[in-house]
Amino acid sequence: MRILMVCHGNICRSPMAKAIMIKKLQELGRSDIEVDSAGVSAQHAGEPPDHRTIKNAATHGIDVTSYRARQFRESDFDAFDRIYVMDSANYADISLIADNPDRMNKVNLFLETAHPGSNASVPDPWYGDEAGFEKVYKILDKGCNAIAKQIMNHNKG
Repeated sequence: MRILMVCHGNICRSPMAKAIMIKKLQELGRSDIEVDSAGVSAQHAGEPPDHRTIKNAATHGIDVTSYRARQFRESDFDAFDRIYVMDSANYADISLIADNPDRMNKVNLFLETAHPGSNASVPDPWYGDEAGFEKVYKILDKGCNAIAKQIMNHNKG
């Protein structure tokens, strides 16, 4: 299975979600699941995560310094089994790239697994301070727990 986390610039939310998900899957012994991240915008392509993302991740024992932002591309629909977007704007941007409805069946709002039917978005911490990054970390951690649980339950059946 291959999972893609997507936000706007791929320097705050999606690289953090990727790192948290990788850590959780490793703890569950699921090295067979690949996780990546991308942004709907190309403005930060090739850049490392925001310095506040790096600092926040480090406080939780996660190293994201080697990550580099990349833009979501049409081929990601074929390369990934599940695509999790951080907010409705990301969902709308990706839907413009999809050339058929079946591709969009792979795309879900990140928080839908933890809070079905809520249509909740993960707030973008870019515009705030470091406290906002910690708040987002906690939201992403809970969301990744729900996704990991869903994957484990799916594999039991």
